[in-house]
Amino acid sequence: MAATNRLSWVDMAKGLSIFLVVMYHSTLGVGDALGEPGFMHYVLAFATPFRMPEFFLISGLFLSSVISRPWPKFADRRIVHYLYFYIVWAIIQIVVKEGIGNADPGTALSYLSWAIVQPYGVLWFIYLLAVFGTVAKLLWTFRVPHAPVWIAAAILQMLPVHTASYALDQFAEYFVYFFTGYIAAPHVFRLAEEVQKSPKLAIIGLIVWACIEAALVFSPGFHLFPDHVQMGIAELPGFRLMLAIAGAIAVCVVAALLAKLPSFDPLRWLGAHSIVIYLSFVIPMAITRTVLIKFGLVTDPGILSLIVIAASVAAPVALYGLVQWTGWGKFLFERPAWAHIPGTPGSLTPPIDRANRVPAE
Repeated sequence: MAATNRLSWVDMAKGLSIFLVVMYHSTLGVGDALGEPGFMHYVLAFATPFRMPEFFLISGLFLSSVISRPWPKFADRRIVHYLYFYIVWAIIQIVVKEGIGNADPGTALSYLSWAIVQPYGVLWFIYLLAVFGTVAKLLWTFRVPHAPVWIAAAILQMLPVHTASYALDQFAEYFVYFFTGYIAAPHVFRLAEEVQKSPKLAIIGLIVWACIEAALVFSPGFHLFPDHVQMGIAELPGFRLMLAIAGAIAVCVVAALLAKLPSFDPLRWLGAHSIVIYLSFVIPMAITRTVLIKFGLVTDPGILSLIVIAASVAAPVALYGLVQWTGWGKFLFERPAWAHIPGTPGSLTPPIDRANRVPAE
């Protein structure tokens, strides 16, 4: 039962995570298109310190359960898995946006070439998960102690790392959260169990956290722009790192509380299928925003942001349902057998029982 509850709240946390990601891109996209921020920009500002860090921290929670696997099995699950979806959807998004939308095949081919070393658009998260998995496995293979790795990763996050490589910049910014999820997983799972036992105490803790978060985000220096948010003290090195980890833990606490409420089951489902939303929300988001603005159907940036968010979540869910119903296009969300490393579960070549030298059952 404990395992079931744990998985339930993790899916809930993923659901909250994917909502925050869609909210970020939808809200800023609307603000940029209209040239003014809306009330959703304030919600986005509050979530800015932890919006992506908690996604990476949660992604690292189950790394310890697979890190000791042989390289082929680990790589198939933690590297090839993400790279497959990155490649498929980078091709789709680049062809649709550049090749069709801008009618510029040359630019599309250029983007396709660069997408190998420079993660494309919002898909950088999937790309970085493969990179983080590779680095974590190498560190484990060479038995590098956790403490110096975490300290080095934290320093990288606090430094103003700006190189010619977007992948390197994002690695410096976010690896510390992925590694934190990996090494702190037992404590996070234990906290979730305690939260479900003492919900009132957890709610008090969340209120205190939210007050501190708001005070540091909306402190002097805070400013809203149509296409980005500038925080106050929370923007400073060190503060952002602490707030990111605290916010990621807060998301886990909220998820543990919501996991007990059946009315939030749809959010849990979204979390269990978060990769479906993440991979495919960009195109319907852009279409919805463009159509509503072009015809002047909604002019308030806050309300328009909410509509775009809803459409950006609903469209991928509908697409996923259509794929499951028709059986066509399953490669969009399910990795086919040929895309597995030979000899790993799910591949065309069955795993080998090393003791008996026969295909494993």
